[in-house]
Amino acid sequence: MNIIQRHGRNIKGRDFAIGDIHGCFSRLQTFLDGAGFDAYADRLFSVGDLVDRGTESALALDWLAKPWFHAVRGNHEDTAIRYACASPVSIAMYSANGGDWFMDMAPSEQQRFAAIFQQLPLVIEIETSQGTVGIVHADCPVTDWQQLHVLLENPITEALLTSTQETCLWSRRRIINMDRSSIDGIRAVVVGHTPLEQPTILGNVYHIDTGGWLDEGRFTLLNLETLSVDAFA
Repeated sequence: MNIIQRHGRNIKGRDFAIGDIHGCFSRLQTFLDGAGFDAYADRLFSVGDLVDRGTESALALDWLAKPWFHAVRGNHEDTAIRYACASPVSIAMYSANGGDWFMDMAPSEQQRFAAIFQQLPLVIEIETSQGTVGIVHADCPVTDWQQLHVLLENPITEALLTSTQETCLWSRRRIINMDRSSIDGIRAVVVGHTPLEQPTILGNVYHIDTGGWLDEGRFTLLNLETLSVDAFA
């Protein structure tokens, strides 16, 4: 796995981030069509949680094969990896959170999905004319972005690496505490993980999971050049 994946500036079109998808790819495509997304020029960056809950989780691999679609690993992809690798997973919790589609697969298919999910980075960085924008699934565990590089790429101990990864995948500390402190060394950080009624900015951290996978929810499309919500429906 490339823990940190870097993308240069898009000189052909626009770059966007999208909130959690959770197996609702047809709904996402309809949303992108309505927002004027251009697959020949634009790029779409996912905050993770491509699977579970919706009925189209199996389409995740098709989307990951699209040259304009990039995703960080979410906690749901991480759970699928652990299940396929026979690591400890609460079956009842996994089922309650939409994992039955994966557990019902043949073991060979589980391994195929897990192998691709294992290639997903924990962090994506995208260059813009205004500076670098970072993406993690849930939260940044430190107040300086360069320290995150150190913790993920050159950790002092395996335990520290595991703790850092767990925060990136699972933490809701910032949104629960409404922590408005900024993360130094990065223009903005975009996260998902926690469904909200509307996009929420805390310091320079943009929370964009607005429940596009829920009947009553909506997808948020964040323009990474302007850091404006270009579409929210």
